[in-house]
Amino acid sequence: QVQLVESGGGLVQTGGSLRLSCAASGRTFSSYAMGWFRQAPGKERELVAAINWSGGITYYSDSVKGRFTISRDNAKNTAYLQMSSLKPEDTAVYSCAARPRISSAAQGSYDYWGQGTQVTVSS
Repeated sequence: QVQLVESGGGLVQTGGSLRLSCAASGRTFSSYAMGWFRQAPGKERELVAAINWSGGITYYSDSVKGRFTISRDNAKNTAYLQMSSLKPEDTAVYSCAARPRISSAAQGSYDYWGQGTQVTVSS
């Protein structure tokens, strides 16, 4: 069992930055790939970034590529999503999720989910 807790969300102006954290407890964090998903009101949840178990392979959706950076610190059992140049369309609930070793875009393949943190970007 893995418990995930997100933090770092909030209200920011267009062009601003935020760093989200996903703290994991339970089984060995370093054996899990991590994904950051977001869901805006009235829209489906989408994967925005993912990182494999070692941190050596990352994925970004086209909508955030060049603005967001995913990383992890296995010694601290924490994954991060650094968000820069934020836009109003980035407003959503951001959730982290874990699956064994290799990241995937398939939401159903993630075994553990956090509760989510709200990110609101004002224009």
